[in-house]
Amino acid sequence: MIIPYFKILAKRNFTLLWSGQITSQFGDKLTQLALVSLVGFFFKDSSSLGLAVIFSMTIIPVILFSPVTGVYVDRWDKRKTMYLCDFFRGVLIILIPILFLKAVYFPLICLIVFISATLGRFFIPAKMAFIPQITEKKDIFIANTLVSVTATTAAIFGIGLGGIIVDSLGLKATFYIDAITFFASAIFIFFIAKTEKKHFSPNDIVGISREVVENIKKSFVKELTEGIKYILATKETKYAFRTFLFLFSYLGGISTVYIRFIQNTIGTSSQEVKEVAFIGIFLGAGIFIGSLIYGRFAHKISIKKVIDLSSLTASFFLLFFVLWIKHNPYILHAMALSFFWGISLSPIFIGVNSLIHNTTKEALLGRIFSSLEFIAHLGFLITMFIASFLSDLLNPFTIITSIGIIGSIFSVIFLIKDAKSQRI
Repeated sequence: MIIPYFKILAKRNFTLLWSGQITSQFGDKLTQLALVSLVGFFFKDSSSLGLAVIFSMTIIPVILFSPVTGVYVDRWDKRKTMYLCDFFRGVLIILIPILFLKAVYFPLICLIVFISATLGRFFIPAKMAFIPQITEKKDIFIANTLVSVTATTAAIFGIGLGGIIVDSLGLKATFYIDAITFFASAIFIFFIAKTEKKHFSPNDIVGISREVVENIKKSFVKELTEGIKYILATKETKYAFRTFLFLFSYLGGISTVYIRFIQNTIGTSSQEVKEVAFIGIFLGAGIFIGSLIYGRFAHKISIKKVIDLSSLTASFFLLFFVLWIKHNPYILHAMALSFFWGISLSPIFIGVNSLIHNTTKEALLGRIFSSLEFIAHLGFLITMFIASFLSDLLNPFTIITSIGIIGSIFSVIFLIKDAKSQRI
């Protein structure tokens, strides 16, 4: 069962890429937790809006540059692209501990995070395009599975260990360790014995600018418009659009406020992230386990019914979570409840994707998913800023409770509406 994985890891080039990826993934999560503590250092008790600002710097590049990065990556040497991206990310991260002690530099730190996240948008497609170059065709599936599973494991490990590192060693040491992970990743990838005829040249940046503009027009405007038109033209894709927009707007609303609620209720200060990290691990584990469970019987139950019931259950469970933790502020309680909340959320993600795969023409899948991703991230950003602003005026408990009530109301409306539609 696991022998094929050991065989592919025995190949030097793949092992170097794999090692670089898991090291880089660990560094990504370490950065996120360090930024939570950094915002707490700057803004003390009023950090929800600060968290929204710093988190948006990691999300906006996904929306802005995803249609563009592939054009460059296809022209460049993938290996050089990856190790240069991680090298410069390491350099950028080192700048943060040098600058973070003075609050006046917070906007500059946001810019550093934005540039670092943008470099990440080049690293990911370069990595995915490079795998077939160092892997035999018969091993592609195993290679992709190994890359995906270990990336998730590294992320979870990064969240858990990252929380301990931040709280134990402090922000400066954390950012230095984070920078080392990116430098280590760059070194791993640098020693891959694979070269391409393509070169990472500044002239390329100028030479393909026109192609980039055309790609933006096609991918970001034309294909997005066509995707949205198709979404609104069919019943199933309309449903998927509504569900994705609702889910990500919901998650965006509670993202930063949830962190502040945990810090205020269970933690001792807005700079401590250990409790947030541990609870995040159990939430992720719940989503993972719930996905496996749902996958076993998904074919036996209506996808829409499962999604609607999951939305309603997750909303009720969020209300129960905040009310329980408000009166029982114990980390073990929060971890256990987060695990079950993750289970209640998991069918929504799988259900929507399965619904689209089952009802959409293969030629349109790319546009549908890119359109959904764009709308989802946009909804996430808008609600994140609104909830964060209101949380600083009121308090996290009030905002999360309000979001839970609103989510429950909409979930009930969707459940009734979809039940009537199915009967008709």
